[in-house]
Amino acid sequence: METVDCVVIGAGVVGLAIARVLAMGGREVIVVEAARGTGTGNSSRNSEVIHAGIYYPPGSLKAKLCVAGRQALYAYCRSHGVAFEPCGKLIVATNEAEAGALGAIQKQAALNGVELTHLAPEEARRLNPELACVGALFSPLTGIVDSHGFMLALQAELEAHGGVLALESPAMGGRLRDEGIELEIGGADPMRLNSRWVVNSAGLGTSALARRFEGLDAAHIPETYLAKGNYFALSGQRPQFAQLIYPVPVPGGLGVHLTFDLAHQMRFGPDVEWIAQESYTVDPDRADGFYDAIRRYWPGLQDGALEPAYCGVRPKLAPKGAPARDFLISGPREHGVRGLVNLFGVESPGLTAALAIADHVARLLDPERGAA
Repeated sequence: METVDCVVIGAGVVGLAIARVLAMGGREVIVVEAARGTGTGNSSRNSEVIHAGIYYPPGSLKAKLCVAGRQALYAYCRSHGVAFEPCGKLIVATNEAEAGALGAIQKQAALNGVELTHLAPEEARRLNPELACVGALFSPLTGIVDSHGFMLALQAELEAHGGVLALESPAMGGRLRDEGIELEIGGADPMRLNSRWVVNSAGLGTSALARRFEGLDAAHIPETYLAKGNYFALSGQRPQFAQLIYPVPVPGGLGVHLTFDLAHQMRFGPDVEWIAQESYTVDPDRADGFYDAIRRYWPGLQDGALEPAYCGVRPKLAPKGAPARDFLISGPREHGVRGLVNLFGVESPGLTAALAIADHVARLLDPERGAA
């Protein structure tokens, strides 16, 4: 049985970021991925937004890692030639009740070190003439990024430092032993690997895989709930919006927002659709709810202008109707197993936070790097 320093399970943006930092630290790293390519899950099924760190409870992992990750991501894009645009965004209130919520959002953002500017309706319309609102918050730190370019850059650095990527190689389970963690890897050439460090970054499958680690107490494995986020694209002429447009947040998500990619092709979403099984089909009938939500801030949306685009499925640690939960990055201090880290519930802002998450995981595995 082959022995390696580190195995990272999952080649999404977070798994690649973790593998990169471990390889750059001189470790022998293998990334095992069940799919045929990297980033085929949530890493390629999101809004590609660089989040500022506005909404998350102060002191939470989401808040701390989003802010640190955003700073690191902008710097990484500049130094590695990854395409991005610091376009900014507006959080818009479309009635007086929502206007009252803007103040609370601004205060929470400030506690996270994120400054927002309050705009009167006429100031918001000066930036975006087709916008309807009674007030808005401007976030200059929000942007968009080429997520695929980012992942390719991470993979290139991983491989440049001796890391290996094994596609179509699903992790089937493992056994916790004194000398390391024995993993069973499936695929066309099944194998067993003994690894000193194992990082379970399997996205939607993290909880299910953790249950297949013999010797890991089930009390440290949370239930994962699935929330599909559907996106619709805009056909026809694009209106003149200079920033991303977000409504006041709704339970389970940030509302149906207007984003665009680096080619300025517009899309709307995601909504929140709680599901029992993983599914990547967008129901065209959900457009009815999108029209109503979008017209609250863009009344000019024409009938028939929305077309189904794509969807992602987010791993939630709280069921429908329950308060949202933080990332759960469970290391040896929590579960008592040396060399194992499980990443549960890593949804948005996972893309933004990826580099900071990687540093955090590296510290959990090797405390000599500094306090986590």
